[in-house]
Amino acid sequence: MTTTQERIDFIKKIHLFADLSDDDLEDVARALTDEERKAKEHIIEQGSRGDSFYIIYNGTVEVSRRRARRERIVLAQLGPRDYFGEEELFHQRARSATITAISDCSFLVLNAGKIAALMKQVPSFKPTFATMIATHRLWRQLRFKWVRSEEAVYFLARKHPIVLWRSLFWPILALTLPLAGFLWGLATGSMLAMALALGAAVFNLLWILWRYVDWTNDYYLVTSQRVAWVEKVIGLFDSRTEAPLSTILSVGVETDTLGRMLDYGNVIVRTYVGKIAFQYVKHPRYAASMIEEYWNRTKEATLKAEKEAIKNAIRKRLDLSVPPPPETPAAEPKPSAMRPGLFRLAGSNIFKLKVEDGETVTYRKHGFVLWRQIWQPTFILLLLTAAFLWRSYLLWIGAVTWPDSIFYLLPLLGLPFLGWWLYQYVDWSNDIFQVTPDQVIDIDKTPFGTQERRAAALESILSIESKRVGLLGNLFNFGTVYIVVGGNKLEFQDVFDPATVQSDIDRRRVARIAAKSAAQAALDRERMADWIATYHRGSEEFREEENRRLEETRRQQAAQGGSDEPG
Repeated sequence: MTTTQERIDFIKKIHLFADLSDDDLEDVARALTDEERKAKEHIIEQGSRGDSFYIIYNGTVEVSRRRARRERIVLAQLGPRDYFGEEELFHQRARSATITAISDCSFLVLNAGKIAALMKQVPSFKPTFATMIATHRLWRQLRFKWVRSEEAVYFLARKHPIVLWRSLFWPILALTLPLAGFLWGLATGSMLAMALALGAAVFNLLWILWRYVDWTNDYYLVTSQRVAWVEKVIGLFDSRTEAPLSTILSVGVETDTLGRMLDYGNVIVRTYVGKIAFQYVKHPRYAASMIEEYWNRTKEATLKAEKEAIKNAIRKRLDLSVPPPPETPAAEPKPSAMRPGLFRLAGSNIFKLKVEDGETVTYRKHGFVLWRQIWQPTFILLLLTAAFLWRSYLLWIGAVTWPDSIFYLLPLLGLPFLGWWLYQYVDWSNDIFQVTPDQVIDIDKTPFGTQERRAAALESILSIESKRVGLLGNLFNFGTVYIVVGGNKLEFQDVFDPATVQSDIDRRRVARIAAKSAAQAALDRERMADWIATYHRGSEEFREEENRRLEETRRQQAAQGGSDEPG
């Protein structure tokens, strides 16, 4: 059982209670109850009813959901200071997911009545829960595929509705013109005026729809691993900018007078390589405190792991027992992929845009880029092939007699165009982008020409950004991934699904940095453990030597004192 003071010290680190006074924190701490669950035990069942809000005090839980086909989907993993069960308290609905204990867990539980009283007592408490609920609802709709399964999504929001209404002002105002034109045409009986007015009205309505959809396509995201800004303009632009929590330097809030009145503003996240601005978000101070909390959690987790590793290294040097590492849940087996057919396999070897060979991933430019290069020789070759087949038919029915010079000339005419087609294909296939376990490589080679190879170590990457620009880029889902390395920039141009390529590179970059950091930390720990073990053993030897020296001195003094006695 936890004491009231332990609960206060625990919840004051959670952003939900950031605006509570000391008295309010004590009231909450007294209202909380302790609850413990064993590993693999269900805390909440999907579809059940409940009126409790859970804060994880110790342990890890898994959030999962079953869909119509009864398949189980893991949504996230939550740890200490995370929470769940808030949405059902306000909307009297069934639980939307199943929460299962991965390890033995303990919780601090708050019932719906106490939360309702807190909202009346502390007005700032309600927006925090409203933001949480809005995040969960929006995340259930979107489910970005580049968010990893082990990531928990804590904050997901669009820009404040005031931004939407500002963008809709002129299109809505412009609707008065076709309305006036239609009324004038109706009064005068002019069908042309009414038709033009209807056309203008349709154009304005499409303008309004485009502005609305454009507003819905900008998102700001905070997960257990990173902050991200997703920006999209339909048919023209698509990009994602992100930064790991470990790279954050500071978090700030900017608001104006209207923003303070309507509770919106900009959250500025500054990192090693620039800043990410959450513009015009609701409850910006809440969002900022959330980012700060998970940023501090990352630092705390890193420091805790480092201390524990140092202790284990010292235990090994002193021949003491080392506690076993905590058990991690086994990953669920993935269904085996179907074996492709012969023709599909052959086609994939020629035109495949992504090839995985062990730990190396190779990307080619999008197939649309290839078609843009080969459509002219392809068109001419098709014409020559059609002419050749037609000439063959004429020879077969006897309309033309052998020998026929055109029959032999057509294949010869096709040879240079076939060479042109092969040249363009080889030129396309030679422009490749590779991601290995330790570097990214951009290879540009012209057929029978020079090869340019640019490479950069994964750990030296400062930022990654992906963009889809233009109608064709959005229609065929291709674009460019920009990789900033020092003062240089590598560009993976015209790759298919650039957001996924960015995510692949970032995942490997994080793994590479983690591996190098772990290796260096291990060396530092071993060195430090050697020093401490040497000091520990040396101090014991020094004490023994000092004790022997003191004992020898006492014996000598005793012997000298005995020889000085009178005979």
